[in-house]
Amino acid sequence: MSNILESLSALYERDLDLLLNELKAYKKEENLWVVTGDISNCGGNLVLHLCGNLRHFIGAMLGGSSYIRQRDDEFSLKDVKKPELVSQIKETKKSVIETLQELSENKLDEVYPINVFGKEMTVLFFLQHLHAHLNYHLGQLNYHRRLLDK
Repeated sequence: MSNILESLSALYERDLDLLLNELKAYKKEENLWVVTGDISNCGGNLVLHLCGNLRHFIGAMLGGSSYIRQRDDEFSLKDVKKPELVSQIKETKKSVIETLQELSENKLDEVYPINVFGKEMTVLFFLQHLHAHLNYHLGQLNYHRRLLDK
């Protein structure tokens, strides 16, 4: 595995572990699903969204997994139990890390298989974008938990 793939793998592993820790840090499971005021994304839906996003764009598109994304469910499902969310994070981590370990360095310079933003991008660019997306929502989850899980 190349240095860049090792680095990406380490970053994804670290931050998916952080996602799991944030989920587990909720004191009251029902608070995962609280929305109030301008906060429209609750913690549970953020977890579902991140798992669906990474399992689709990395696991399925790059790794060839059979995962089929149900994006609408990522935001509409409510009251998914914490153990199921834990399981989804663990499955996501497994899919992402295994896919990155199987990628060749040459693949990073190829055009990502689908056009997501209306323009072509390399696999490396999109992997970096997906990591930034993970961290953006990880920050939202942390804020949601600290604000609403009292």
